[in-house]
Parts: sequence; C-alpha cells; structure tokens
Amino acid sequence: MSTKKQLIEDIQNLLNTYDGVSTTFINPDLLEFMDNNTLISIIDTLLTQKEDSKESDKEWLEKFKKYD
Repeated sequence: MSTKKQLIEDIQNLLNTYDGVSTTFINPDLLEFMDNNTLISIIDTLLTQKEDSKESDKEWLEKFKKYD
C-alpha cells in the first residue's frame, strides 16, 4: 500500500472513531490530488480535535466529582 493510500485510510479510520457518528467511507480518488503533507495535516487536525474533545469531557465530568 502506498503512503498516500495509507494516509487516506488513516483519515477514514480516525473519522470512524467518533461515537454516535455513522461510518465514513472515503473514496481515495477524492483525496488523491492532495500531497502527503496536506493529508498529514488533516490527520493532525483530527487528532487535536479528539484530544480537545476528551479534555472538555474530562472537565465536564470533574464537575460531578464528589469532594470530601
């Protein structure tokens, strides 16, 4: 598998890790025109969004934590 195809597959897999969101299928031909750096940037953005989402969930859950 080429690096570009692997990057496109990685993007698809990341999109499919969101709870409550229907499965995403990406036609590789749609992203084929992008260079590897652009695809890596998309992956980085998705990872950052996931991390930010987890952090905000953690902050929200902390509000319900019992304090002694």
